[in-house]
Amino acid sequence: MIKQQIKKVVLAYSGGLDTSVIIRWLKETYGCEVIAYCADLGQGEELSPLTEKAEKTGASKVYITDLKETFASDYIFPMLRANTVYEGTYLLGTAIARPLIAKRQMEIAKIEGADAVSHGATGKGNDQVRFELAYLSIDPNIKIIAPWRDWTFKSRSDLIAYAKEYKIPVEATADKPYSIDRNLLHVSYEGGILENPWTAPLEPMFATTASPENAPSEPSTLEIEYEAGNPIAIDGKAYSPATLIEELNRMGGIHGIGRVDLVENRYIGMKSRGVYETPGGTILHTAHRAVESLTLDREVLHLRDSLISQYASIIYNGYWFSPERKLLQTLMDEAQKGVTGTARLKLYKGNIIVTGRKAPHSLYRPEIATFEKDTVYVQKEAEGFIRLNALRLKLQALGNSN
Repeated sequence: MIKQQIKKVVLAYSGGLDTSVIIRWLKETYGCEVIAYCADLGQGEELSPLTEKAEKTGASKVYITDLKETFASDYIFPMLRANTVYEGTYLLGTAIARPLIAKRQMEIAKIEGADAVSHGATGKGNDQVRFELAYLSIDPNIKIIAPWRDWTFKSRSDLIAYAKEYKIPVEATADKPYSIDRNLLHVSYEGGILENPWTAPLEPMFATTASPENAPSEPSTLEIEYEAGNPIAIDGKAYSPATLIEELNRMGGIHGIGRVDLVENRYIGMKSRGVYETPGGTILHTAHRAVESLTLDREVLHLRDSLISQYASIIYNGYWFSPERKLLQTLMDEAQKGVTGTARLKLYKGNIIVTGRKAPHSLYRPEIATFEKDTVYVQKEAEGFIRLNALRLKLQALGNSN
């Protein structure tokens, strides 16, 4: 294989096994300068040591960029406004992070005059697609290096051996090789023992949630206030988007909220088993639905819901910057203009129970919905409604009887 001529490359760097090895591999393979870039998306760990670690591994410069508030307000919240769920279960915590990471990476490449970008995604997964679709939507001429598609390593065990040989400090071991991805919205786990879909995840693996069995025996009640589809306050206290998610992660984690174990369909065609923790996002998804139940017109709600699966696939497959995602986002956001109100929730041993909802411009009218005597709704009028809607069914029945 003929290698491209590369002078300077910006690597999306996490400090984990793959990207630590990639720094040295890029220098050896291309003889190029490597700039490491790490996006702080709320990993919940100290990132400053990564500068020294990347430099010792061979990086000429290291960028660590705090993107938590941008991540929450411009990526997570738009997705939550659309009630986005992939295949009925996955709240897309990994997928939604990739376009933002890639966008900032491309900005750094422009600042540094780099002629290439690189990532640590494998040739079997979704992230290679997500990163590269984002890169190319920003600069169609950028050179992309995907080491997992080029090098001779076949497994993470091979990388661990390479890291040991060249004294590259990594935390992964052959006994615990599963992959972990963490950000403000979730923690994901895959690989290793999790590749057997019959094998239950080990309890010590979970980083942010208590097991429901060990969660408190007393529930917690909270109120989440929404304005135009966005959560703005918890129990009357205003929060920035990122700090609001952090607080709900804390509250939900205590009560074992947001654990998901699923086998999903990757974009490239194979099935994959993943385990996720999304405490705050799961709470927000439930609260948002509760406020919408009061504030969204029936047909608008049903039309929007019919598009959720398609919208989720667009994000899952890496098309965040596509015209179709932007078009759908406009529709989703238009529907959210009146979604202002408050949801009251009870958290208890892995469950979220809606106990109340209110809205200043609620479409719910007790004087119409009541089963008691009223002076607004004329029940007799329902007879004509039913007969007109039954006409086609009656004609079908008559046709079948001939």
